[in-house]
Parts: sequence; structure tokens; C-alpha cells
Amino acid sequence: MIQRENLSRYVWLSITAAVLTIALKAAAYFYTGSIGLLSDALESVINLIAAVIALVMIKIAVQPPDDDHAFGHDKAEYFASGIEGTLIFLAAVGIVYTAVPRLFAPPPIENVGIGLVISLVATLINLIVGVLLIKIGKQHHSIVLEADGRHLMTDVWTSVGVVLGIVVVGFTGWLVLDPIIALLVALNIVWTGFQLIKRSALGLMDTAISPEITKEIVRVLDDYVEKKGIDYHALRTRQSGARHFISVHILVPDEWTVQKGHDLTEEIELEICRVVPESTVFTHLEPLEDPLSFEDLELFRRK
Repeated sequence: MIQRENLSRYVWLSITAAVLTIALKAAAYFYTGSIGLLSDALESVINLIAAVIALVMIKIAVQPPDDDHAFGHDKAEYFASGIEGTLIFLAAVGIVYTAVPRLFAPPPIENVGIGLVISLVATLINLIVGVLLIKIGKQHHSIVLEADGRHLMTDVWTSVGVVLGIVVVGFTGWLVLDPIIALLVALNIVWTGFQLIKRSALGLMDTAISPEITKEIVRVLDDYVEKKGIDYHALRTRQSGARHFISVHILVPDEWTVQKGHDLTEEIELEICRVVPESTVFTHLEPLEDPLSFEDLELFRRK
């Protein structure tokens, strides 16, 4: 397993890929004059800026808890995702600004062959790095790496669309297709930006963890209910970057000693952490027969 502290090496890979693809796509635009290829190059600039921000944020996110951040720094990853989404919107504005005038006076495209070859090489680099980042991001529950990888994959499909469009222009001579493709690229990356900002906002608002993971937690708790004759309620969860925070009230028979109840809650916490890695679990012990145990089901007590 790769330690989370070492995940920054993959962000450096993303930075390297962004620098290479900017150079390649800029060269492709220089040779062809295609506004579609220019829009593709602008998106790679955004990739570079986003990767640098991701590097800073992931270094903050892996810092251990301290006196001022007792629950850790994992939420820093959401800032990186939100900033990346905002930068994508700015790139889209730049593409639209450049493409719209060319709808009415499209310039000719030159040296199509060499431009397309250069662009395809850049696309292949993004494809390899994007797939790797998504894989590692999912393995380590890193929203930064996964968002960066998905952004690169969007860049891949954008590049494929641009290349196909230029090929059509080359065969048909319909120059107006080039700025139209650039506008479609802008629309596509706006959607990507919206998704990244939405995910970032949900994380900062302490959204509950996924239903799939919640089912695993419930399965563990239900198993203890059946085996130990206990009960539980007030199960609450939230996602913070790679870490899951889980709290639940455990109700045990009145005749149990504090020691016995405590031992059980420790066992439950360890089992949940085993089933759901990267978790912090809080349990609250209550007597099963006491009516007051059922008056704290709401998130905020009224008395």
C-alpha cells in the first residue's frame, strides 16, 4: 500500500504531463492555426494550474491532527477540487471569447497532418496519466487525485473531438466547423467544472458518506444486535476528504457493567474500522430500558 504522504508523487506526474501537453498542443496550434487546438491547449494550462494547487492541498491534507485541527486537515482536498472547477470555467470563457469571432470569419487551417500527430501524442500522455490518477485516487480515497484524473480524461475526449473535427474540416473544407468544435469543447469543460465544484461544496457541507459504505456499517451493527441482544440508533456519518467520520449510540441491557459495555463498544469500533478503512468511529453508550436513551435521536437536543 502507498502511504497517503507519498501520494504527492502522482501530482508531480500530473504536473509533468501538463507541461508536456501544453508544449505539444501549442506547437500543434502554431502549425495549423486551428482554434480547436488552441482551446485544447488552454485547457491543458488549466490542468497545470490545477495540478500545482492539488500538490499544495494534498500536502496540507496529509498533515496529522493538531491542537487547532483536532479532526485533521483532510478537507483541504475539497478546496483543490473547488478551485480546479473555477479555473475550468475561466478556461471556457477564454475559449468562447476566441472562438465566437471566428464563426463569422474562420481562418484557414494549415499543416493538418503534423498538427494532428502532435495533438494525438499529447492525448496519449493525458490518457495514461488520467487513468493512473483515477485508479490511485479511488484506492486511497483521494478526491484530489481522482478529480485531477477525471479532468485529464475530459481533456482526452476533448482532444479526440478536436482531432476528428479537424479531420472533417480537412476533407470538406468547412472551416466554420473549427470554431464550432471549440465552443463544444467549452461547453464540455463547463460541465466538468460544475461537477467538481458541486462535489467540493458537498464535502465542505459535511455530506454523509456513500450509501454503499453506509450499508456496510449497518451490516456490522445489525450483526451485533443479533448476536449480543443490544440495539443502536442515531447513526450519523460524514465524509472529510479520504476520512470517514461515524458516530452511533449503542444501547445495552441495564444489568451490564460499564466495563462490559465499554468492551463491546471498543469491539464495534474496531470492526467498523476494519470494514471501512480510513474511519474515525465515535460510540455513545446508553441503557436499553431507559426512556431517556431515546430522547437524543435528533442531531441537536432541545433541552
